[in-house]
Amino acid sequence: MGENAAAGVDPKLLEILVCPLTKEELRYDADKQELISDKAGLAYPIRDGIPIMLVDEARKLNDDEAGS
Repeated sequence: MGENAAAGVDPKLLEILVCPLTKEELRYDADKQELISDKAGLAYPIRDGIPIMLVDEARKLNDDEAGS
């Protein structure tokens, strides 16, 4: 993850988190406050500085967002 973490999100935490489905690295989207799993096609929300790593809470990526 090359980008800086959002204020309130521990950068070390973002470095060690992986997608619960694929176990792959996540991409941080600062604008949307989400952690993106390109392989799973899911975006995990960050609420109040806390990544919500539940598949049921994740948003499906549309075709334009996947792999960007």
